[in-house]
Amino acid sequence: MGDWNHVNGYLIRPELQYAVEAALTLNKPLLLRGEPGTGKTGLAQAAAQALQRPLLVWNLKSDAKANQGLYQYDGVRRLYDSQLLRAAVPGRPRPKDLTAYLHLGQLGQAFVSHEPVVLLIDGIDKADLDFPGDLLWELERGQFQIAETGAVIQARHPPLVLLTSNGEKELPAAFLRRCLFYVIPFPEKDEMRAILSVHTGLDALPPDRLDRALDVFYWIRSLTTLQKKPGTSELLDWLHALALTGAEPDGLPYLGTLLKLEGDWEKVRQYWKGRQHDH
Repeated sequence: MGDWNHVNGYLIRPELQYAVEAALTLNKPLLLRGEPGTGKTGLAQAAAQALQRPLLVWNLKSDAKANQGLYQYDGVRRLYDSQLLRAAVPGRPRPKDLTAYLHLGQLGQAFVSHEPVVLLIDGIDKADLDFPGDLLWELERGQFQIAETGAVIQARHPPLVLLTSNGEKELPAAFLRRCLFYVIPFPEKDEMRAILSVHTGLDALPPDRLDRALDVFYWIRSLTTLQKKPGTSELLDWLHALALTGAEPDGLPYLGTLLKLEGDWEKVRQYWKGRQHDH
């Protein structure tokens, strides 16, 4: 199923590995849910590395439509070219074939690929309500038709499809029934130490300072009134700043690497003063 022991920079839980392998075996999309910083995107990169497959990434926006992942037809460019040709002198090239104006999206590229791929569809809960159903229809059939030419694109190899959600809105029940599902919890402190051990650039951080930094970080995450808790990427930025400068974490230096909202910044400073006073 793939060699996960030689994946650089990503430590996978055994149960998450089993979920990926089940998605491969059953040829079903795997829906990953978890807050930002829990490693959803990193899992796709790790899976591609472990399986030795190319990785395609489709980052969704609020206006995303399923057909955009299949292909897009540049009708404006074709009309422009046709107008130029009609105004051209005799002997000019003939109009281009329609296929010259078709551009495959990430799902279309996954279907036509000569080798199996890992397809990450990132942020499915950001798209409109029709998107999940439309997407699964194409995935289950393993084919789609190009309306402008009538050509049918058949998947050469079923892609490993990983979908991510931050839980911003509920997904349709029919969609959930057709997916495998896994919730990635935020790493506990000991697991976070293991994750940090595979990242370079933190060697200059003594173990005792790292322990105190993690204590501060998890204390901040325990505050229930924050609008946006810091995640793993923010922790890494903060630890690199501490390693480069030798600053002590107990003074809350470089707080802007952990917190990106002014209101959260002020709350943490106030709570920290009270905590220091109590101790």
